[in-house]
Amino acid sequence: MTDLRTSALPQDADADEAAEATKAAEATRAAEAADSGARRGRVAADLRAVRVLWQREVIRFARNRLRIAMSVIMPMMFLLVFGTGLNAAVPAEQAAFRDFRAFFFPGVLLMAVQAPAMAAGASIVWDRQAGFLRQLLVAPVSRPPLLTGICLGGATAGLGYAVPVLCLGGLVGVPYRPELLLVLLELALIAFAFTSLGVLVAVCAGRPETFQIVMGLCMMPLLFLSGAVFPASGLPGWLGTVVRVNPLTYAVDALRRTLPGQGVSGLGGRAAGPEWWGWTPPVVAEIGCVAVLAVAALSVATYRFSRGE
Repeated sequence: MTDLRTSALPQDADADEAAEATKAAEATRAAEAADSGARRGRVAADLRAVRVLWQREVIRFARNRLRIAMSVIMPMMFLLVFGTGLNAAVPAEQAAFRDFRAFFFPGVLLMAVQAPAMAAGASIVWDRQAGFLRQLLVAPVSRPPLLTGICLGGATAGLGYAVPVLCLGGLVGVPYRPELLLVLLELALIAFAFTSLGVLVAVCAGRPETFQIVMGLCMMPLLFLSGAVFPASGLPGWLGTVVRVNPLTYAVDALRRTLPGQGVSGLGGRAAGPEWWGWTPPVVAEIGCVAVLAVAALSVATYRFSRGE
């Protein structure tokens, strides 16, 4: 009898250890499931915040019909008045452009998507003044989705601004071909880059007046020094260097090289793009530069937004 009891003790000990190991494994699985559920909950909350802020910007765009009309009228005035005036001012035998309006058309598209950049950034400034931004920051979401949703909404609005202008491309010899879908994708990325820059300025600026001044000083020089008004290659001295380091130069050149029609450059062929020591970057590299600009601006804005608010 004693031997039987002695031999049963190790078996009972092994059973207890197995039971404890099973309980520990179950506790570990429960903790992992809880952590996974918490992570999925945070991701779902972040995606919901992105969707809500994107929808907010789109609703703002759709309800402001006057801004939509002005966004179409102003670029078309530049295209028709400015382009036609330059064509008439220079004699045909001395003109470097066959049709300046066709050459300037990618710059007009850039002007169309530029407006929502200031609008999205201005919304952040005014939300800070009204106290809405402080209420938004207490939501159980991380900071990056807040700016990402605003930038995506501004990019969608910018694309909505550019579509009516692009539909009028037939006036300057742009044929309606499937390549225009690629142009729309490029415009969406460019609009996102513009909006990211506007959000970056809005996060750093403390007052609406400061935001307006900084955006006015930055956007127009970047546009006019982007090869939209004159060819980016063959410029003398410092002017050529400034045009080549301007990231919008590559956005304009990518649009100009993607738009269908040989006459769209206004030169009877394709306009020469920016060159680095005789090398012209392909369209994919130019779009990559725009994407890097957008990501960098959004990253810096997120960092500054997390520290400053």
